[in-house]
Amino acid sequence: MRLILAVWAAKMASLLGKIMGKKSSSTPGAVALKICPDMIKRLKKNITGKVIVTCGTNGKTTTNNLVYASLLKCGHSVLCNTLGANMLSGVATVFSDSCNLFGKFKADYACFEIDEAFAVKVFDHITPDYIIVTNLFRDQLDRYGELETTVKLVKSAIDKAPNAKLILNGDDPITAQLGKGRDASYFGISEQVLSQNSETRDGQFCTVCGAPLSYNYYHYGQLGDYCCTNCENKRNKIDFEAKDVSLENGLSFTVNGNQVNLNYRGFYNIYNVLAVFSLMSLLGTKSENFNNLLSDYKPQIGRMEEIDLGKSVILNLAKNPAGFNQAIETVLTDKRKKDIIIAVNAEPSDGMDVSWLWDVDFERLNDETFNTLSISGKRAYDLALRFKYSGIKIDKITFDMKESILSCLETDSEVCYVLVNYTALFGTQNILLGLKGEKEEKK
Repeated sequence: MRLILAVWAAKMASLLGKIMGKKSSSTPGAVALKICPDMIKRLKKNITGKVIVTCGTNGKTTTNNLVYASLLKCGHSVLCNTLGANMLSGVATVFSDSCNLFGKFKADYACFEIDEAFAVKVFDHITPDYIIVTNLFRDQLDRYGELETTVKLVKSAIDKAPNAKLILNGDDPITAQLGKGRDASYFGISEQVLSQNSETRDGQFCTVCGAPLSYNYYHYGQLGDYCCTNCENKRNKIDFEAKDVSLENGLSFTVNGNQVNLNYRGFYNIYNVLAVFSLMSLLGTKSENFNNLLSDYKPQIGRMEEIDLGKSVILNLAKNPAGFNQAIETVLTDKRKKDIIIAVNAEPSDGMDVSWLWDVDFERLNDETFNTLSISGKRAYDLALRFKYSGIKIDKITFDMKESILSCLETDSEVCYVLVNYTALFGTQNILLGLKGEKEEKK
């Protein structure tokens, strides 16, 4: 009876939230867990197949939703937190939403993205069969602290699932260490693709002996073909490796001899796709159907999301140094004339410590790489100071995102990139969709 009451209460909370215009992706689950703390454990029996969890600093939303799209394409029924509510309450919401009024549902698979700090708590309620770790970078310093803290949290969670198959980024020395002594497969990019710049690296030292790492080539952050300068620690043998990479007209590469062509932007998305290819291969999906599996996938909110306003406007979430550096890399590889808008907030969901802005390689931007540069967000003046020390000219500082976008639509640029952190994302998307609606009404 308590389980059924929890499900009913969650469904009521979800309905009320949606009436109020909210996404209701976490609160219903929190309500349900108050009534029935073991709700997830009791409902897990309705999943007949495997439970797949994706963790990591960057890319977990895209990777998880690609897994979801791929499994659906294979004809499976799947539970998934597609809205990105990745804490315990978000997972509980997915379960309660999937139930009928008697607490019953059937699903072949469940796939969840899980926040690194909450994985330990989530794994007390549901044990994954597969764990994907995309990468580990510094993120939200006032919440996680330094990277070592995040690694300990993820390792503690993995230790709670001793029989889980690990799917790890083999190019990341910090992530790869999680596979020692475990059943693990590794994915990676086995050739130099990007220019070798002096980007800030989080994991510069060997996780075994602490000596500096040396690279044959690197991709971004600490990701690349690494080896220790002192001990035998080096990049693992890669089980699922990308080669023949092309960034022209989307993404193109081969993985274990299979050609992959995707209309996605951003080099980092190769890692997301590799993680999904690895999983689907381990699940026994035919690799020759992989392009078809992903053909219907649409990028999630703010993941290089393109909106046509008479001019292409590309919205991208960038919430830490590694994410911003890869967003900048994507901007630089786009040869079109472009405007750039950058907005940074510092709410609790973002992390209120913005010192990480000084670890972003904004110096790679200059007058030759963009037409106009505007900055916005509640920490616009922190951004302005950062750009002042970088010697980069700012065209406009404004707290009105709509004004910034409208100004860019009036320039002769071919594309406008809007780079925002988390709490600026949804408001910016609403503005863009509102402008799109106004444009369509005028037709």
